[in-house]
Amino acid sequence: MPRPVKTERPFLTADWRDLVMLNYQVEPAVLGPYVPKGTELDAFEGLTFASLVAFRFLRTRLSGRIAIPFHSNFDEVNLRFYVRREERGELRRGVVFIAEIVPRRAIAVIARLAYNENYFSYPMTRRISRTADGGEFRYGWSVRQSSYAIEARTAGQPALPLDSSAEQFITEHYWGYASQRDASTVEYRVGHEPWRVWNAASASFSGDAGVLYGSQFKSLLCAKPHSAFVADGSPVNVFRGRKLPR
Repeated sequence: MPRPVKTERPFLTADWRDLVMLNYQVEPAVLGPYVPKGTELDAFEGLTFASLVAFRFLRTRLSGRIAIPFHSNFDEVNLRFYVRREERGELRRGVVFIAEIVPRRAIAVIARLAYNENYFSYPMTRRISRTADGGEFRYGWSVRQSSYAIEARTAGQPALPLDSSAEQFITEHYWGYASQRDASTVEYRVGHEPWRVWNAASASFSGDAGVLYGSQFKSLLCAKPHSAFVADGSPVNVFRGRKLPR
């Protein structure tokens, strides 16, 4: 009798919803120090991007079934950029997080232990107002005496991104990469269906980006985004990581 095929179990399952994505063109030299070993910067039509992303984490479970009391639903804001690598002829396009903000300390601790991601815990707020023809989205947070916010307003109905579009490039990176303390790189897979998106009629970030992300990102994030949109999101599976060969 043939042996049954083993199905990989996710480390984490959740719904990611109402993703506000502000995308900034950035010089490769700014991102170079953050590129994990074994990967290279990914580009769209010759341009490299960093994105500020705010979204809702819902129905979060470890191993697909274990809920952490009072920590299943929360918001996250992250600053990320895009990399790629090849393995046995397969092109893997992925995301690297410069910093991730959540409202509860336990969430940050688990993420740091599992992947050595740069998670921080700060008080957060959210206000989302939907209508039949769009919506308004605002995610806010505070760091000591400073306030921050990501806001977007949409109109019309969402649609799947066009093939080879900037929206498809930003949303369809299905791997994560994280540098480790021993200078190695952990790779993990993120599975989800393609997201429908609204182009943002208006979008902005407010706050002192230098305090959060360093002086190299202060002027970048104070400028108008190269593009901005809101994705409706979907259920997501995050799988266990593995170290890349040195």
